Amino acid sequence: MQDIKVFEGAHCTNCGEPLQGAYCHRCGQSVHSVLRPMHGLVEETVETVLHIDSRILHTVPKLFLKPGFLTLEYFAGRRIRYIAPFRLMFVLCLLTFFALHWSVDNISTIDSGLSKIENSATPDTSNFADAHTPEQVRQSLQKRLQDLDQVRQAPNVPTLAIEQIDRSERILRKQANQRLSELGAPPLPVPATSSRLPAATSTAATPASQEADSDTLASRIEANWKAFAKGNARERSAARRRMTDGVFGTLPQALLLMAPLFALLLKVFYLFKRRLYMEHLIVAMHSHAFLFLSVLLITGVGLLSHWLTPHAAWLEHPLSWLMRALLLWIPIYLLWMQKRVYRQGWPATIWKFLFIGTLYSVLLTTVVMVGVALGMAH
Repeated sequence: MQDIKVFEGAHCTNCGEPLQGAYCHRCGQSVHSVLRPMHGLVEETVETVLHIDSRILHTVPKLFLKPGFLTLEYFAGRRIRYIAPFRLMFVLCLLTFFALHWSVDNISTIDSGLSKIENSATPDTSNFADAHTPEQVRQSLQKRLQDLDQVRQAPNVPTLAIEQIDRSERILRKQANQRLSELGAPPLPVPATSSRLPAATSTAATPASQEADSDTLASRIEANWKAFAKGNARERSAARRRMTDGVFGTLPQALLLMAPLFALLLKVFYLFKRRLYMEHLIVAMHSHAFLFLSVLLITGVGLLSHWLTPHAAWLEHPLSWLMRALLLWIPIYLLWMQKRVYRQGWPATIWKFLFIGTLYSVLLTTVVMVGVALGMAH
């Protein structure tokens, strides 16, 4: 428990004004010194950025379990116990897309089929001692390189596996040259630039006119898609990563714009309620915060299912039903929230909910498509 500090008789070190609390009422400077242990500065930084304190315990459970409660509390002036609507929506948006991006990038490494690829990407790199002639060395090397190429050309090969394949190829060539040297034969020629190099090298010989157009949105999308659809394994992996990073870098910003658009729809459909636009905006921000939280939970349950069911098959059905319950809770929550906040009868609430939901879905689809297009041009 912290001791109560008395500031009577103390003066502000900045302007000399007598202090009545922890902050000067004239210039606003804090009485607390910045000369403190490093852990104190770290705690203050986390507090400033995310504002993580006891308010999160009052906010998140009520946000998810009590439709409209936070909004009504905010309208009633009881705000100090809860995280502000925009901060809540913003932090949950970042956490949600971080989780989605992480799961998309790592789900292939969890897949049971990945182990076969990784095992194939690490072939037998023992020396060529069993080869007694230079021709046998070259044939043995050629066979092993063909095995590597088959793995390299497989679909959806992770970047780490491709790096392992390249490393194995270098080891094989080095050992083959050592054996050829022992047999008195010349070393293997340095391999020419091939299609196994990154996409940047394979597209370096494009015409000047194409290079001039490379900064346009359509050409960047086309280049990424061609590399993803028709390129070799490394090109596909690089293009997929570029597009994934671009999409997940663009969508959070795009979806944050949906809150003011949703508030505008609420303003139009509840015009005769004579509420300020800011009131509708608070409803929209709490609604989107709930949506982000729901997607975050669904993503977490999906990852748990992917991790645990291979080891405990009995968890598959409970986790599957939990995901269905979370999905079903979303429309029930939003309808119930709209009913509690705007206090209209069920028939009017339902038809407005359906109309607003339809228009919102159209807007959301448009914004997502634009965000995906911008991301694919990354």
